[in-house]
Amino acid sequence: MTLGIVILSGLVLLLAVLRGLQALRHTEGTERGSEPGKGYHVIEAEYFSGGGGGGHSTSYKIPRDPQEYARTFIPKDAPK
Repeated sequence: MTLGIVILSGLVLLLAVLRGLQALRHTEGTERGSEPGKGYHVIEAEYFSGGGGGGHSTSYKIPRDPQEYARTFIPKDAPK
């Protein structure tokens, strides 16, 4: 009976590993994000409350350069 449990557990583990590999292969090439470079991405954000209410619309310029993007999170008076 113990041998049967070990074999069954091994088969379940093997099935989980094979399913994981299949999921990785299926999502290959669908990564999110964008290539670094020069210039900016422009993201537009809009909010409308509906009816006669107001709303808000704005756009953000996000640098494509990862180092420039990271610098936006560092306070101006941070020590070097």
